[in-house]
Amino acid sequence: MTAVLEMRGVSKVYGVPPVQVRALVDADLTVRGGELVAVMGPSGSGKSTLLAVAGTLQTPTDGEVRVAGRPLAGMSRDEKAALRRRVIGFVFQDFNLLPGLTATENVALPLELDGVGRRAAHAAARELLGELGLADRAAHFPDDLSGGERQRVAIARALIGDRRLLLADEPTGALDSVAGETVMRLLRAACGRGVGVVLVTHDAHLASWAHRVVFLRDGRIVDQTTPPAGPESLLTTGSAG
Repeated sequence: MTAVLEMRGVSKVYGVPPVQVRALVDADLTVRGGELVAVMGPSGSGKSTLLAVAGTLQTPTDGEVRVAGRPLAGMSRDEKAALRRRVIGFVFQDFNLLPGLTATENVALPLELDGVGRRAAHAAARELLGELGLADRAAHFPDDLSGGERQRVAIARALIGDRRLLLADEPTGALDSVAGETVMRLLRAACGRGVGVVLVTHDAHLASWAHRVVFLRDGRIVDQTTPPAGPESLLTTGSAG
């Protein structure tokens, strides 16, 4: 499949001399549609900065970033916002759901912000929630959902519409192991629909679900590897339930 994320020689420097932090240094990364890439490394290694730059939330100091073939350099703030609504989905550890909206309303929000009518947006949201096993929770507010249910709602919101790239920052950190593996199955299922996924995690067990693992240290990509057959093999053996 074609690349949904291309980073070439990307660096990100915070601060000004003499007090500067080089959060990313000459990072090269390509993620194709249908591929799940896990990013690992110690705290402060640049993992979250890599996601922020890939998701247009921060501008690189040097280098080139392309999302779905479109170069980010030169894009206006409005153009980047439209790209985030239409192409890029974000999943965060703290879910970032709006407490005053139901599950359906949270998931439908990106479509409505992009001009889709309320009825059509809500219909699409309910359909996606149903695919994620939340049909009976669609009218519930976040405070009435379990942690695993809230995370599935967050994933549904990240996938709504024609999203090509999903960026997940420690999405299982607040979940128990069972709910965490459910999230990983959902991310792999998204890959099956052609979505490219970049997952930041500290958990080597969860990283074993990835097609490829990238290791960061001091802002540099120092290694890449393909995990041996791990939990993700359950998806192809039919024993994942």
